[in-house]
Amino acid sequence: MKELPTSLGKLNALLKFNLSGCSNLKELPTSIGQLNALQELILLMCSSLQELPTSIGQLNAFQNLDLSPCWGLQELFTSIGQLSITQNFDLNYCSSLQELPTSIGQLSALQNLDLKHCSSLQELATSIIQLSALQNLDLKHCLSLQELQTFIGQLSALQNLDLNNYSSLQELSTSIRQLNAVQKFDLNNCSRL
Repeated sequence: MKELPTSLGKLNALLKFNLSGCSNLKELPTSIGQLNALQELILLMCSSLQELPTSIGQLNAFQNLDLSPCWGLQELFTSIGQLSITQNFDLNYCSSLQELPTSIGQLSALQNLDLKHCSSLQELATSIIQLSALQNLDLKHCLSLQELQTFIGQLSALQNLDLNNYSSLQELSTSIRQLNAVQKFDLNNCSRL
């Protein structure tokens, strides 16, 4: 399957949309923003997908977005910040993704952000400090991240921080001691630390 019909937006009662394994799918129609009841979008292994339509920001009931592993995804839509009740965002193995949009800081309900194996990701958006509900942050195998930014200590709800195989990490910011809620902190194979 290479494309979806534009009439997709007429599925008003659709709660979950699973497109796993649609490796030839290159884009989603803008009409996906009309799926007012949609709570979960699974794009697992949609490796040809390079971008998402900004109309996804119109999904008021949206809670879960799974983009793992979308190797071809190069950037995220700026309207991501409009997904105010989204709780889970999985970008595992999005190896072409170089940055996160600053609007990610507007995801006030976000609890889980999985960025493991985002090997081209060079830095975290400073707006990430606004994620007051964030409990789990996975940066495992983020090989291009040069440093763990000082603002990471401001993630007051963070419980799990995974830096496994964060091979470029040479030192930890002193702000790390502000993470009073952390229960699991993985620094396995941080060989340059």
